[in-house]
Amino acid sequence: MIHRNSWASAFLPTVVVLAVFFAGFAHAQVADINSAINKAGRQRMLAHRMAKAYFQLGLGVDGEKSKNVLDTSMSLFDRQLVELKNYAPTGEIRDIYKQLETAWIEYKDVLIGAAPNKENGKKVLASSELIYQIADKGTVALEKQAGTAGGHLVNSAGRARMMSQRMAKLYQAQAWKIGGNETDALLDQTRKEFVATVSDLSTNTSNTQQIKNELDLVKQQWTFFDLALGQRSGAADPKQMANVATTSERILAEMETVVGLYEKLTVR
Repeated sequence: MIHRNSWASAFLPTVVVLAVFFAGFAHAQVADINSAINKAGRQRMLAHRMAKAYFQLGLGVDGEKSKNVLDTSMSLFDRQLVELKNYAPTGEIRDIYKQLETAWIEYKDVLIGAAPNKENGKKVLASSELIYQIADKGTVALEKQAGTAGGHLVNSAGRARMMSQRMAKLYQAQAWKIGGNETDALLDQTRKEFVATVSDLSTNTSNTQQIKNELDLVKQQWTFFDLALGQRSGAADPKQMANVATTSERILAEMETVVGLYEKLTVR
């Protein structure tokens, strides 16, 4: 378990582990439909993770680490987009990834066109949601193409992975005062959806013992992440923002493992 006073010091090792983890996937082509669903779902997550890192840079939260998160996320998004476009098994899915490519060009321009500032931060918040929506359409279409319970599990676990970053993004947006009441409401809604999704996954009869163990670790990490997300006050608190940055990366690492295990699980 991670003690509260070790959150900030644990952030960099987690970032390094995720960078190595993502690098392994980035160099592997789409192997099969479950692999495609995993990568498509990861694009949803990266949309939010990039925005989270951008906001943290604007807030001055763990600058070097947040820059590393932004850079590695953008690079991985680029490479996976090419893989998914090349893999697309139907015209409908190819069209979705053409839409995603167009939206990604605009999003990327805002992310790297100037130093993080609140005006562009609002554009990043809106663009991250648009990218998420298009990437979600691609993931759902690939799950439908698979037509298997296994594909559904990969998508569901991928949604929980995505929500870990969406929650952190929304929290940091509020801390930077670029969100609004709807951002706060969406954060609370996403927290509830995350708990419900992990609970549903935990009761799945196809789970191996390893998957059960990993989901137990996710629930342990959620205790810390939920605590960090609940630390909302009128004024931005650097310690609270750093806690969210750290715990969101740790629960992401656990969820990446879970999704990977479901990808390899054969369930018809």
